Amino acid sequence: MIKKPLFRKVNTTARGVHHRSGGDFSDARNTKAQKSFQGSHQSMHGKHLRGLDYTPLFLFLLGKVGTEWDSVYSEAVSRLDRPDPIFWLVARSERERRDCVRVGESSYFSGLYVDEDGILRKVSPELSVEDLHPLCGCCTHTFNGKPFIHRYDPSRATAL
Repeated sequence: MIKKPLFRKVNTTARGVHHRSGGDFSDARNTKAQKSFQGSHQSMHGKHLRGLDYTPLFLFLLGKVGTEWDSVYSEAVSRLDRPDPIFWLVARSERERRDCVRVGESSYFSGLYVDEDGILRKVSPELSVEDLHPLCGCCTHTFNGKPFIHRYDPSRATAL
């Protein structure tokens, strides 16, 4: 049985959806700083992958907390286009561990790590949506897929 991918395409033609478009290559090509022929004739492929949402991956990882990392990682990689987004949440070293990870403009997820026994764990299992406050009043902020319960208050905004 083929399982669904752990990412989805975002509607990039909808009004008001911006994905940092432009500027990747258009500012660098055909400039006076480029001296060689080879340097001035390059591919126009951008550096950023736009239009992909990895929320299903993040929810998958959160659902696998407490299980063996090797099996979680192998399943996740088999259902992704590339393995990099896994490590947006899962810290590779103790120095990279974060209680909460901001992904995008207003989406937050619990930071994860692999313990010495090879088990996937949350960095701060006690952290919940009740502990966080939105940074602005215009966006819908979420933590692990659930909307923040507190309203925007400039004096209590959580800076992560």
